[in-house]
Amino acid sequence: MESEKKSHAVSDVGAWAMNVISSVGIIMANKQLMFSGGYAFSFATTLTGFHFAVTALVGLVSNAAGYSASKHVPMWELLWFSIVANMSITGMNFSLMLNSVGFYQISKLSMIPVVCVLEWILHNKHYSREVKMAVVVVVIGVGVCTVTDVKVNAKGFMCACIAVMSTSLQQISIGSLQKKYSIGSFELLSKTAPIQAISLLIFGPFVDYYLSGKFITTYKLSYGALFFILISCSLAVFCNVSQYLCIGRFSAVSFQVLGHMKTVCVLTLGWILFDSQLTLKNIMGMLTAVIGMIIYSWAVELEKQANAKTTLPIKNSLTEEEIRLLKEGVEIAPLKDVEPSETKT
Repeated sequence: MESEKKSHAVSDVGAWAMNVISSVGIIMANKQLMFSGGYAFSFATTLTGFHFAVTALVGLVSNAAGYSASKHVPMWELLWFSIVANMSITGMNFSLMLNSVGFYQISKLSMIPVVCVLEWILHNKHYSREVKMAVVVVVIGVGVCTVTDVKVNAKGFMCACIAVMSTSLQQISIGSLQKKYSIGSFELLSKTAPIQAISLLIFGPFVDYYLSGKFITTYKLSYGALFFILISCSLAVFCNVSQYLCIGRFSAVSFQVLGHMKTVCVLTLGWILFDSQLTLKNIMGMLTAVIGMIIYSWAVELEKQANAKTTLPIKNSLTEEEIRLLKEGVEIAPLKDVEPSETKT
């Protein structure tokens, strides 16, 4: 039992580490790819379509080779999930375009309380006071180190609301679909990735044209840009798989809270690799966020132990049925007279 707990904890840490490393890596690769001082590839939605196309290809090869089993999930649920996921991607891109960076960061921070409320409404899930306090600390810390100027308009506010709601629903749906159909994270991803890839590759260029004023057909592809596109797509496979894996193992709220560790890593690497400014305010915010994540992990573990104690059956006395069975057992059991052996002298 103890060894099973240790192996489960190791696999949890491995899944989370893969998500953090791949997410930070893909942000760094995309920054070099899309940065005006890099390769100026300003087609984020189409690039996401490339990501899901490569992920779908990996899933197809895995199923064909027998490394993963394909379980049945109704097509209407896959379509609904893909629509919500694509709305999340498009909404985030439009929110970043129409709003200031500060309001964009605030909208991302609001996903934690939105996910909590949605899980309470949809799954009747309740949170302890310690968990709520930890969430507040994390939100304050990330807000301090990321939020700067806050400017908003009506269109940008609507896009941010759509992005937050769709992203929260997507992350809750990942866990609920895995439990509902007893399907693994990679199997679910391999079913939804082709639908998302086809839809994003069809509509993505038009969304990018609205965002940047350029069609992808006008972009002059260089070997350097192609290299970073391939790196981005390769990291996206690990990022997508680990996201489904983490939400399946933890919860949407835990994924959001611990996911802000990526924000801390991105700010630190941006300061090291890209000469981004790192002020005392950023450092204090990052430290506050890390403390909040530690408190959150402790609070979740405390909540698990409390739930385990309440679910353990405690029997102080025998039931009438057990007493009857014991009496019958005594009456039915054959009695044997044991005669003392005689010793001969």
